[in-house]
Formats: sequence, structure tokens, C-alpha cells
Amino acid sequence: MLRLNLPEYEMKISIANGRKTIYDPLRRRFVALTPEEYVRQHFVNYLTTKLHYPAALMANEVELSIGNKRMRCDSVLYDRELQPKMIVEYKAPTVRITQHVFDQISIYNLLMHVDYLVVSNGMEHFCCLMDYDNETYSFLDHIPEYPELKR
Repeated sequence: MLRLNLPEYEMKISIANGRKTIYDPLRRRFVALTPEEYVRQHFVNYLTTKLHYPAALMANEVELSIGNKRMRCDSVLYDRELQPKMIVEYKAPTVRITQHVFDQISIYNLLMHVDYLVVSNGMEHFCCLMDYDNETYSFLDHIPEYPELKR
């Protein structure tokens, strides 16, 4: 796998039915090791170990539905009242971050109404702070540490 623009960590990798799997501590199980999953596990590790996000307030593959359509947010951070605070969308390292990716995460946010939207392909990371009062958003120059998050 490619070297990402994220801190290295000791991954738990296994083989199941002839396919590589990686341990997801948030789901507490091994999952298929795809390029996107590789980014997800590195990014979650970064959030929890370097930026001090509480793993107990995070979830991977959060299912949403609009009518009959089912979608999944890659990762969601909740506040202490278990209200969604941040949505994170991952792409494989070879996938460019385009407007289409932001459109995708924006659709999730129509349902979740979070303060932060984060997109990463493991090489580039973008973070938007939503301002619902003024119906706008701003790109931040970094991903905030957990204590910095808007309360």
C-alpha cells in the first residue's frame, strides 16, 4: 500500500478466505482491506491518537436513509449528548478529491446537520466548518484537535 500523509501505526492485518483484512477498532472486527479502508483506519488512528478524539464517540459505516435509498457515512463523530458533530468521507489514495466528493458528503449532512465535514484520500485532507446561521461554510487550514472543536 502507498505511504499516506498520515502517521504510521501498527496495523492488525489478517487473511480470511484468501483475502487481506484489517482490524477496525471502532467496529471491533476485521474488515476487508481495500484502499479506502486502509485510509479509514489510518485516519481514525490519527484522530484518536494524535488529535485526541474519543473512540467511544466515533462510529464507522453509519447507515442513513432517504426514502428507500440507503447510504453509509464512512465515519461519524458524536458529541457527548450523542448528536452527530463531524462526518468524515474517505477515498482511496489514488482518487482525487473533487466537487463530487463534497457533493456526496453534503447529501449526508442534509440528514445529520453536523458542524464539521472532513474529506481525505490519505494524501490530502480537507475540513469545513459549517455556519448554519449565515448559511455558509469555511475551509479550515487544519483538522482541529478534539478540545478545539466548536461546542
